[in-house]
Amino acid sequence: MGHVEVGHLTYVLPDGRALLEDVSFRVGDGVKAALVGPNGAGKTTLMRLIAGDLEPVDGSVASSGGLGVMRQFIGGIRDGRTVHDLLLSVAPARVREAAERLAAVELAMMERDDEKTQMRYAQAIADYGDAGGYDIEVLWDTCTVAALGMPYDAVKYREVNTLSGGEQKRLVLEALLRGPDQTLLLDEPDNYLDVPGKVWLEQVLRETPKTVLLVSHDRQLLANVADRIVTVEAGNVWIHGGGFATYAEARKERNERLDELRRRWDEEHAKLKRLVNMLKQKAGYNDGMAPAYHAAQTRLRRFEEAGPPEVPPRDQMISMRLRGGRTGKRAVVCENLELTGLMRPFDVEIWYGERVAVLGSNGSGKSHFLRLLAGEAIPHTGVAKLGARVVPGHFAQTHAHPELLGRTPCEIVMTEHARLKSEAMKALARYELAGGVAEQRFETLSGGQQARLQILLLELSGATLLLLDEPTDNLDLASAEALQEGLDAFEGTVIAVTHDRWFAADFDRYLVFGEDGRVYESPEPVWDEGRVARPR
Repeated sequence: MGHVEVGHLTYVLPDGRALLEDVSFRVGDGVKAALVGPNGAGKTTLMRLIAGDLEPVDGSVASSGGLGVMRQFIGGIRDGRTVHDLLLSVAPARVREAAERLAAVELAMMERDDEKTQMRYAQAIADYGDAGGYDIEVLWDTCTVAALGMPYDAVKYREVNTLSGGEQKRLVLEALLRGPDQTLLLDEPDNYLDVPGKVWLEQVLRETPKTVLLVSHDRQLLANVADRIVTVEAGNVWIHGGGFATYAEARKERNERLDELRRRWDEEHAKLKRLVNMLKQKAGYNDGMAPAYHAAQTRLRRFEEAGPPEVPPRDQMISMRLRGGRTGKRAVVCENLELTGLMRPFDVEIWYGERVAVLGSNGSGKSHFLRLLAGEAIPHTGVAKLGARVVPGHFAQTHAHPELLGRTPCEIVMTEHARLKSEAMKALARYELAGGVAEQRFETLSGGQQARLQILLLELSGATLLLLDEPTDNLDLASAEALQEGLDAFEGTVIAVTHDRWFAADFDRYLVFGEDGRVYESPEPVWDEGRVARPR
């Protein structure tokens, strides 16, 4: 049994802006609820408030059955952290605390192996066992075999940064779904998963009796999993009790209803003010009208104190002007290309203006292929060369940009592309990154805002070859649609690694990196070895 209940929650950003205001909702036992909304609306912040990572200004959060949390950027674990550390980070609190005490005593034993320290060590081992530490290591063995194909003892000391993003996600999901916590908070659980991994995730989420609140931008996953939709917009939350298939129409009807209520409120407000003004004038020369005047004043005051109905959220207006430019006929030529240890040699020619989707399982070399074309030193044999006047622009999957840390979007656009502040702000406004967002540090932006900023930097770079690695992973629906429109108008060549089934349907060619090391073309998207599929 598990549930989550949020009551009258308010959260204010460090700059004084209210991000969430008087938010209330409940996710009942066994419900699979999706948390959706524009990038930067507060989805991840709300998840962190529920998880206890942040403190609200007002309101309360309650949950039952134990709370298991997958955070948005699980790949942010520091260099040197191990598979053991990753699994421990999502273990129940009592296991984590006992493990920390045991690790501290083990360090003390290395410095001083006296009787007192040995007694502390023996007690720490007993406490770890009582907390369920050894039992959960048996569970972790099942998880590592399922996610990595190897037992826990063989990979426990492996550094996390040697795993792909999909392997990290799968491992954490296995641990949470198999673990004891009955309520799960999953922030972008499908990011970095290949399509077979997403299909697996859809199946296990449908089958688990656990209560799940998840953030995702994958429309097919939402349609296949979510019982209800919790929407965060303009600081408020509203709930659609149906699934994702009826969500768009429900949102449209709700906004139309809010528009009508606001129109009626404005009309009634104007009517009451006219009445008060009229009675005020009459009371000025007729004392008998004074009671009516005071009654009208009271009625107006109470009407205003009650306040207007909720204002419908403004639709995002994102305009991506990806221009590109004319290049040679052959944009990319690969001859007998082999990325060391990742694939067999292959040949491919990509022509100016083509849209090529690169598909395949995690770890098959797709991201390395893009990085090689972007000019990075990736070990390889054979030839990979760009055509005349081809200028590559790379969108990185992980958003790991240490050079941008501590800088605001406005500063980044001004310094990276020699723009005046007014010009930078206009460009940022087209990507819904103006206002307070333009003055936030890069690392404080949401995943979707970081993604939109990356795309803007590509636009301003003058790239004629776009190398996009999972560009829609963190984009909300409006942003993903804007990107697709921008790519349609782009005068250049696009090569995109993607596991987004809707996004891939717009491409001309499909280059498949197979599990057996073959690289081949398919006339249709291939989401699993030997199987062609289209999104439903």
